[in-house]
Amino acid sequence: MRAVLQRVSKAKVSVDGVVVGRTGPGLMILVCAMQGDDLVKAEQLATKIAKLRIFKDDAGKMNRSVQDIGGSALVISQFTLAADTTRGNRPGFSEAAPPEIGKHLYEEFARFLDAQGISVETGQFGADMAVELVNDGPVTIWVEN
Repeated sequence: MRAVLQRVSKAKVSVDGVVVGRTGPGLMILVCAMQGDDLVKAEQLATKIAKLRIFKDDAGKMNRSVQDIGGSALVISQFTLAADTTRGNRPGFSEAAPPEIGKHLYEEFARFLDAQGISVETGQFGADMAVELVNDGPVTIWVEN
């Protein structure tokens, strides 16, 4: 699975003008299930992200996790993270998991993250979403397992 994390002061996602999920302060997580991914990978990724020390401590160093700060997360499905741009000018997405598997792993990833004690809200799988965020730092990190 692949994820792009953004440390945020706040973030929200809307579908057809209706807010379906929000967070802040914490993480906005764009996540993509790849071919061959399974529940083990979804759980491993959630555990890694929950413990990743990318929030400032009292000395201003990135030494705290989203768990440590009592932060929350907005998880949004993003199959375009599977983009292959090695040939031509149009990205290919054949490395993304099929939609039915991708949806299941996305939902389970969010559940696993919630099980780590992080309040989680989500976008809507497969929908055309509008995402707004205030990036804190900015801090943006790519994680893959």
